[in-house]
Amino acid sequence: MKQIEKIVEAKNCSAVNVGKLSELGEYVLALGPDVRIPGKVFGGAAVKATGAEFSFQSFAPGTETGFLHTHKSHEELYFFLSGKGEFQVDGQVFPVSEGSVVRVAPEGLRSVRNHGIEPLVMLCVQYAGGTFTADDATDGVISDAAVKW
Repeated sequence: MKQIEKIVEAKNCSAVNVGKLSELGEYVLALGPDVRIPGKVFGGAAVKATGAEFSFQSFAPGTETGFLHTHKSHEELYFFLSGKGEFQVDGQVFPVSEGSVVRVAPEGLRSVRNHGIEPLVMLCVQYAGGTFTADDATDGVISDAAVKW
């Protein structure tokens, strides 16, 4: 089974590499003894994220999530990086493809499927819903320090 590669870990940062997106199918997420999800890898713990979780997932042609789910408090953003498929929220089905972004509220009942002929690859970012404020939009501080490579 494929493993995440650590690139760097320092006081104020950490970086990993999940590998080529075309090789995501080599990952298998075990959610229990009888539940294994091929092509999915979570990375939040690997980068020591403290405010969000993320996962990459590749759906082979003709495959789907296989279940509907909601969250107790986490909102999710789904970024579709390649392929074509369909997304379902609360029974509403709509197309997704490379460049599509879907936001789902915690209580949204959701699922994904690949009805295309190539892998459907997505990045999902999960975070506590309802927490972003107007102050957060101006949180960045530009430094006067020169960039040195």
